[in-house]
Amino acid sequence: MNVNELKVGLIGGTGEEGRGLALRWALAGARVSIGSRTVERAKSTADELNELLGSRAGSSFQRIGNGENRDVIAGSQFVLLTVPFAHAASTLEAHREHFQEGSILIDITVPVSFEKGGVRYVELPEGSASEHLKARLPEGIPLVAAFKTEPAHLLAEIGEPLDCDSFVASDSKEAKARVIEAIGFIKGLRAVDAGMLYSARTLERMTVLAIGINRRNKIKSARYRVIGL
Repeated sequence: MNVNELKVGLIGGTGEEGRGLALRWALAGARVSIGSRTVERAKSTADELNELLGSRAGSSFQRIGNGENRDVIAGSQFVLLTVPFAHAASTLEAHREHFQEGSILIDITVPVSFEKGGVRYVELPEGSASEHLKARLPEGIPLVAAFKTEPAHLLAEIGEPLDCDSFVASDSKEAKARVIEAIGFIKGLRAVDAGMLYSARTLERMTVLAIGINRRNKIKSARYRVIGL
């Protein structure tokens, strides 16, 4: 895969993690589009990110496009679900018919609850957010869990190195391999095969652990790297 042929769309890409991933992939040369429920909000975010990229990277980046969620989904090979988990299922169900054949959904959501200054993982009957959402996709559209443990704040700070691993899990070996290849274009981020989608149960809980570490130590960038791999 050539990075210039990589087409990435971010559903609800106006949040911090979506913005960060859009910036990182655009810097690598991928074709990125920000999606939102309204064109105005998507365009505002894309314009802001393009201005930031222009000031940091000169002309050595791919400009970020924008559109309504349905149009971004229809025009992307890799569709990232970057809305809060509370809105993830309804967002997918509203856009089932917009996925194109051969596209892949990348789920980055983590069901967490913040209570009394603490963070708690929200248990789901299916075991994980990714397994919960997989059932809401059209037949033939694989779901890949990725970007669960990377701190959103760090992703959005494009001047800061990532230097961490991105754990990738899916029941589709082909889709997982394609996502691992796509992640490889992001500087400082190493994709690690985490196995079947069942592994999302562990990855999502690792996110809660990292958030707790951040809060107790008053930092924002706790993340993971496998040593010896």
